[in-house]
Amino acid sequence: MKKMAPDSILDVRDLTVKFFLDEGTVHAVNGVSFSVPAGRSVGIVGESGCGKTVSAYSITRLLPKTARISGEILFRERGGDITNITELEPDGGDMRRIRGKEISMIFQEPMSSLSPVHKISNQLSEAIIQFQGLTKRQARARVIELLQLVGIPQAERRVDDYPFQLSGGMRQRAMIAMALARNPRVLIADEPTTALDVTLQAQVLNLIRDMQDEFKLSLILITHDLGVVAHMVDYVSIMYLGMVVESGPVIEIFDNPKHPYTRGLMHSIPKLRGRRGERVEPIPGFVPSAYALQEGCPFCERCPMREERCTKGIPQRVQVGSEHYVCCHVYQPGEGEPDVVNA
Repeated sequence: MKKMAPDSILDVRDLTVKFFLDEGTVHAVNGVSFSVPAGRSVGIVGESGCGKTVSAYSITRLLPKTARISGEILFRERGGDITNITELEPDGGDMRRIRGKEISMIFQEPMSSLSPVHKISNQLSEAIIQFQGLTKRQARARVIELLQLVGIPQAERRVDDYPFQLSGGMRQRAMIAMALARNPRVLIADEPTTALDVTLQAQVLNLIRDMQDEFKLSLILITHDLGVVAHMVDYVSIMYLGMVVESGPVIEIFDNPKHPYTRGLMHSIPKLRGRRGERVEPIPGFVPSAYALQEGCPFCERCPMREERCTKGIPQRVQVGSEHYVCCHVYQPGEGEPDVVNA
């Protein structure tokens, strides 16, 4: 039987995802590894196209048929048994049970995730009837209870609305209610505040955090916003071009970032109390194409610290703190460590 850390509910190990298209092979995820402790939260951060959403869809096996997945995604069942999700058929009974009852997902855009031709009551009650065995009347009462729980006013009336009759904030709350309807143990939130204004973003994020505390959920938060990560998660993994380049406790990453890409992200955040005329420092260059695997470090061409060794071989994962890891040639054993300026 596969082994996991005693406090871990989900372990992603050396996950690789490729898409075989007519134009060529897209190397979307290249050896991603991270763990989710039970009842804790993990953030996956990176710019668009880095593979963070594909990694999340791999966990729920919602990838298209053009995808090929390898590696291990170990999930600890309620009875303690460990299941490797990558070995399950995406449409098989075991995977549908895990996806429907154990791991739920809040998708990025509720208008494309909710059916426009079915009422909210029908969409939420379907999972409740299937996985909890309630009658239609009982399921409806449970749906109203969930809508009240996530803060939708007049839930008794709104339960019979179609998605287009709800505001953006209420649609996102309905998505959260749908995710909670199955009493999951792991909740994946894929950029849950996209297209919402700042006030609604704060409300939705606070709601997710409250739901996590109330239901003792393990949370995977996918975002490109470091400000969201700072107050929402316990651990963070920084992704670049399909790889996790740095990971560790969120406080450690913010106080002592090691990877040049992580420090570049920190420096690109606008400061509220910056000096007059001070400019945000962008990361120079462009992200390389995912159609071709890099021979060296994927960040090499954009890195201000690059050396000749950076073009030769993918850097290995190195421990630089108690739970702090980085993938950078500069920190490889025997090669010394540079002077690191805290971001």
